[in-house]
Amino acid sequence: MRRREFLGVMGGAAVAWPVVASAQQPAMPTIGFLDSRSPETLTDRLRVFRQGLKDTGYLEGDNVTIVYRWAENQLNLVPELAADLIRRQVAVVIASGGLPVVFAAKAATATVPIVGIFAEDPVRLGLITSLARPDGNVTGINILNAELVAKQLALLRELVPRTAHVAVLVNPNNPTSTESTLRDAEQAARSMGMQIQVLRASSDVEIDAAFATLESRRPDALFVHQDPFFGSRRVQLVQLITYHRLPAIYTLRDFPEVGGLMSYGSNIVDAYRQIGIYAARILKGTKVADLPVVQSTKLELVINAQIARMFGLTIPPTLLARADEVIE
Repeated sequence: MRRREFLGVMGGAAVAWPVVASAQQPAMPTIGFLDSRSPETLTDRLRVFRQGLKDTGYLEGDNVTIVYRWAENQLNLVPELAADLIRRQVAVVIASGGLPVVFAAKAATATVPIVGIFAEDPVRLGLITSLARPDGNVTGINILNAELVAKQLALLRELVPRTAHVAVLVNPNNPTSTESTLRDAEQAARSMGMQIQVLRASSDVEIDAAFATLESRRPDALFVHQDPFFGSRRVQLVQLITYHRLPAIYTLRDFPEVGGLMSYGSNIVDAYRQIGIYAARILKGTKVADLPVVQSTKLELVINAQIARMFGLTIPPTLLARADEVIE
């Protein structure tokens, strides 16, 4: 080979090397984030989710991509959004915003790992067979909504001793969680000598209609079932409940923070940090079977003392002593 030809070959190789090297770099992994709500309702939760990823070695836009799919409270859209994420070959799916999202993700794939937030025991729901060692592609955190219903009603009775008739607000579009809540609420109410009135709402119009019925049959107090839709409408709900001067208990502190009376339930923000950690561990190669379902241990009682005074309620000292936060 003449010297000029040799230099020509070398020049071509020099141009080609960066292309080959670039092609050999591993592709950035992608997380699919599927939620039934809209992003503006999850600002704090998204922040701690990303923090969980960061604490475990992943930074969005740096070494991991997150593809978000929001159903905007239209649950009928969730199955197609889940299928779209699977078609994009994401490495893991975050199923957030209610049990219908978890079930839709599981229906979309039997192989892609799913990290979900469960409202109740996922074994009883048939999502997995073991909390300690999930055998399929689903793991996550149980925030114990169904398991806490009896305790929440007991706290409501403690704050409002005269309660004999309690209304329970549920979302019929979330049937699995609604059925569990009503079953446990009826059992707990019966043991405390209370009667249950069921209010159903799955839209803004139905929320207004449900509260309009209270004019004819007014309960002594109200229990608001934990539902992602209700969480996204918490200001509307709290305003209606305050207008009707109904003592109410909620499952998330989000409600007392905007003027609700009292909440008792899992620290939902911490749950999002946990699913961020689990997603990162899966990206690092941990198998779903080695990631046990976490049972939420951070339960918090939050009381809005200002609203209690507005309703003419005296908070028992024993209840104040157990409160994790009292909003003045």
